[in-house]
Amino acid sequence: MFLAAFSLISFLGQCVRVVVDRPLGSAHPRHPDLIYPVNYGEIPDTVSGDGLPIDAYLLGWNEPVSETSGTVVAVVERINDLEDKLVVGKLGTYWADEEIWQAVHFQEKFFETRLRR
Repeated sequence: MFLAAFSLISFLGQCVRVVVDRPLGSAHPRHPDLIYPVNYGEIPDTVSGDGLPIDAYLLGWNEPVSETSGTVVAVVERINDLEDKLVVGKLGTYWADEEIWQAVHFQEKFFETRLRR
């Protein structure tokens, strides 16, 4: 098991498997007005700052998925929270910083963040 007690930067460029628990178009379980414009899930067999698996935004999938693999293209570091998030792109796709921010803004707007590449 990988413990993410340090920066998730070591994941950059790696291919990871993501199990999706909040598919594209679904509502946040505690905030039903927050709709996910991307698939969102976790990296199995890891532990993040909150004691749960490391979370990941999936970019490049235009339909809901339950599980997939992709390349870690960025890390969203949360300055005022316990856990950072991985940004996983569909294999063979490129994501500019502005595109990543647009995709994750729906949730990251509530935190002080920076993007690491």
